[in-house]
Amino acid sequence: MQHLQKCGGEGAVIVTQGLSLERAPLQIVDVDFEELDPDCEVRLKFSLTVAILIAGSFLGFASKSAIPSDAFPADDQSAILVGAGDIADCKDLAGAEATAKLLVQIPGTVFAAGDLAYPDGSKENFVCYDKTWGRVKSRTRPAPGNHEFHAAGATPYFDYFGAAAGDPKTGYYSYELGTWHIIVLNSECKDVGGCEVGSPQEKWLRADLAAHPVACTLAYWHKPLFSSGGAHGNDLTVQPLWQALYEANADVILGGHDHDYERFAPQTPDGAADAKRGIREFVVGTGGKNHRPFGEPKPNSELRDATAFGVLKLTLRPDGYDWQFIHEAGKSFTDSGSGKCH
Repeated sequence: MQHLQKCGGEGAVIVTQGLSLERAPLQIVDVDFEELDPDCEVRLKFSLTVAILIAGSFLGFASKSAIPSDAFPADDQSAILVGAGDIADCKDLAGAEATAKLLVQIPGTVFAAGDLAYPDGSKENFVCYDKTWGRVKSRTRPAPGNHEFHAAGATPYFDYFGAAAGDPKTGYYSYELGTWHIIVLNSECKDVGGCEVGSPQEKWLRADLAAHPVACTLAYWHKPLFSSGGAHGNDLTVQPLWQALYEANADVILGGHDHDYERFAPQTPDGAADAKRGIREFVVGTGGKNHRPFGEPKPNSELRDATAFGVLKLTLRPDGYDWQFIHEAGKSFTDSGSGKCH
């Protein structure tokens, strides 16, 4: 498209090429201000200025993007789940602030995998959480951790998140995200009637899985069954929950508790490698609290880091998932890969 403007009979003509994202150049031809009367010259200079400003705004928009293009799902059926655990310490919010800055740039649902407000999950501690990850509260689906239960019944946690945290009597619930079924469990077993076979939570989990026979399932809670973390390590009390998920062909489990990042190969609830139907577990205790050293690596541990705060971004597709660990500013550790649903 061309824009033509004539003035003064013979002479000045301004021609601007149609603008596009291909950076078509702005062209000006046949401009001779010396032969124009003053009014015409003013009008032509004004038109020229406007044309240049419009071209600059289009070209600037084409060259810059506030959010990287790969932050969005590749298609309409994909969804993003992103987050971490072990987050805001009122004594030092620098780590939680660093990960909060990441989250505001990434669309999707936020998982908060327990120990969100240190040291005691109190109302005052959740004020500290709100200063950081509170920026994405409206799209957060949390799981409680042991520090939330330093307060009786984790009441401040349930008061802060409201219905998004599930029934305050249990703290476990499920929801749909794209084509995936997402299950949030409560690893503070003693506070919700246990996690053993036949416990209320284990029975609820099996019923929920039976009611949602989808191709792809992900679960998260605070204390991981498998962990090479030096502070805590494996927590066998949640093994019956893993077993129920494994029998239902679940695909991914997320946790925290140990303040590090760790990725495991797909495995059984007994810790045997199982590439065909094993569950891949991620420990993502990197929300901002602090870092702790690893102990001896557990079997099937594929990658570990205790140097960077960050968040795990999962792009959930109808037949699989992509993962990416996104580190805080100033760090370099990252991890990425893909998996298929069972």
